[in-house]
Amino acid sequence: MADVTAMTSSTKTRAACLIGWPAAHSRSPLIHHYWLRMLGIEGGYVIEAVPPDDFKDFLFRLSLRGFVGANVTIPHKERALALSTPDDRARAVGAANTLWFADGELRSTNTDVEGFINNLDACAPGWDQAEDALVLGAGGSARAVVFGLVERGIARVHLVNRTIDRARALADQFGARVHPATWDDVPALLPRAGLLVNTTSLGMQGQPALEIDVGLLPQGAVVSDLVYVPLVTPLLAAAERRGLKIADGLGMLLHQAVRGFELWFGQRPQVTPELRALVEADLTKT
Repeated sequence: MADVTAMTSSTKTRAACLIGWPAAHSRSPLIHHYWLRMLGIEGGYVIEAVPPDDFKDFLFRLSLRGFVGANVTIPHKERALALSTPDDRARAVGAANTLWFADGELRSTNTDVEGFINNLDACAPGWDQAEDALVLGAGGSARAVVFGLVERGIARVHLVNRTIDRARALADQFGARVHPATWDDVPALLPRAGLLVNTTSLGMQGQPALEIDVGLLPQGAVVSDLVYVPLVTPLLAAAERRGLKIADGLGMLLHQAVRGFELWFGQRPQVTPELRALVEADLTKT
């Protein structure tokens, strides 16, 4: 049961926010302001730096501050789940990243699930014909990915993590279709994987490279990387050289923002090449 309830703001101009601590530079305002402008909606989206000790009070007063909803980022996602009424996705992932009001109640979901799945649908139609998926990592992002894959009907999801107990814990949660594995198992699993997903920080700017031989993947496999800095990770570059379809982290970032905008502002926005170019330019500027 949620212990944070409130009525939505009755002001004409709707506004949403991103709640985080520290409030690092986020591309969310850029994305939402673009959609507000394109759809001719009078509204706003701002970043709110809220320390953990103040988070509960901030949520309790969310509508009084004029907000119709919010995105939630590190380190508040688990608290947001506990302080709201979550849907099945947020509950399964164990974290909430999108909040909105309905019938006087603060509701929550996790849009990383649909961001991941909808990005795959856009970049590699037919990807879900794969019987086996190989997911690297067992953190919060992996939970969203595994939930989406199981929900979509992928027959076998092989979950690889450095700490096998963590992979086992996720497998226990998501059922018999999820199979824990170690990094040593990867070479044997790659030839069967119609989809390879990296949810780790390996390959991210400033992090060690991800050592994976995409040459072992079957022809027609799809490679997805949740990292979006750099835009084209070494994993995706290697997949492209092999002629495989790819789905990058920026695409997931854009697609995960769609539902929140629709919940707050009442219109479903589109992820367009123009929006992607705008965010790409912001990511690559020095």
